[in-house]
Amino acid sequence: MAASRILAEIKQSKPFASLEQESIVAFMKTADHLRRIQSAAFEPHDLTEQQFNVLRILRGAGADGLPTLTVADRLIEHTPGITRLIDRLEAKGLVRRERPDQDRRQVYCFITKAGLELLLKLDPEVEKSAKRLLKNLSKSEMQSLLAVMEKIRDVS
Repeated sequence: MAASRILAEIKQSKPFASLEQESIVAFMKTADHLRRIQSAAFEPHDLTEQQFNVLRILRGAGADGLPTLTVADRLIEHTPGITRLIDRLEAKGLVRRERPDQDRRQVYCFITKAGLELLLKLDPEVEKSAKRLLKNLSKSEMQSLLAVMEKIRDVS
């Protein structure tokens, strides 16, 4: 059997102990590749992938905003530092926070006009990089990939 492509990519001569381990390493290497390409769209705007994700979540929430912990739950990549993440976005003028009078323990987050304008600039760049990254896959292959990834996430 020929050496796998992932072995060559990570310059490893010893085969993996199992197909499962090889698959996970290939999956992680692919995720890193996707992240690096997508992040190139955010970097010129001094934005991280997680900050971009928060802005998209808040745009989707609309005028009602969302409690900070709900934003944290919706993140693609979970982080224990949601407060610091929101702090940075607030310092850039991209989000604002409020404590509602009826429950002072809650902190609601809202996207600002500047945050919305930044996302409008980024949307075509993000779409362009997504199309570039997945151009070698047919629609059917993308649907199969989605199904496989859902199966992986179903394991706890």
